[in-house]
Amino acid sequence: MALYLLVFGVCLLVMGAVLLVLMNAGTPRYRTEPKDLIALFDKALESKVSETEWNAQIGYPIRHDEYLDNVRRRASHLMDTHGRRWQIAQGKPLLNQEGYAELKALRDHLAAHTALRQR
Repeated sequence: MALYLLVFGVCLLVMGAVLLVLMNAGTPRYRTEPKDLIALFDKALESKVSETEWNAQIGYPIRHDEYLDNVRRRASHLMDTHGRRWQIAQGKPLLNQEGYAELKALRDHLAAHTALRQR
């Protein structure tokens, strides 16, 4: 009986410690910042971005900044309209020529907006 109570006490102690740690640990948060989108757009313009990386950042809503979310939605629309997903695996650009030009303009606009915000 003493062994049973010892094992029960140790299990209760371990489970209580785990519960305490889980209750005090916060959930991880990822905030997309302008520099993250600019870096992604630069990689896309250089044809060095994978479709998975593009979808991970562009497919995730940005709730803390309305302007950044509009840029993200515009980039998502560019991929829907001008994307060439089937050619990425062959080392070809993510977007066609028209989409490339629009993404470059979107990237320059975001960089200018970010520079104005930082002043």
